[in-house]
Amino acid sequence: MSDVQPVLDQINLVVRDMDATLTFYRRLGLDIPDRAVWRTDSGAHHVTVTMPNGVDLEFDSVALAQEYNAGWREPPSGSGRCVVGFKLPSRDAVDDRYAELIGAGYPGRRPPYDAFWGARYAIVADPDGNEVGLMSPTDPARRAASPAV
Repeated sequence: MSDVQPVLDQINLVVRDMDATLTFYRRLGLDIPDRAVWRTDSGAHHVTVTMPNGVDLEFDSVALAQEYNAGWREPPSGSGRCVVGFKLPSRDAVDDRYAELIGAGYPGRRPPYDAFWGARYAIVADPDGNEVGLMSPTDPARRAASPAV
């Protein structure tokens, strides 16, 4: 086995409705210009958003995913097990962004709360049901004992 450590540089979400997905992530605060969206006569199929830390967040249509991944299958409803996390600059920013997204009709999964690790944290669902975490910087003075799990 190689001792070369892989580097995470991309997260790719396959989405059923690209326009609804773009609306959500733009409301979240991502800069996604229309010119960045690859469209064909059948609709929008791909966009790459390079985050400030260099990681690419990509969205692909189901049709495109089926082209590059012959084994791709629609996952069963409610089968997601990951949270796509976004840092926000403050505790208030977490509360405000969560309220904005919930007010726009997106489902809240976990209202903002003071997490035991010292950050303000919340989870909202995107149009495909992917859980999107919103987290403030960690404040060591707000840390608490971790729960017994």
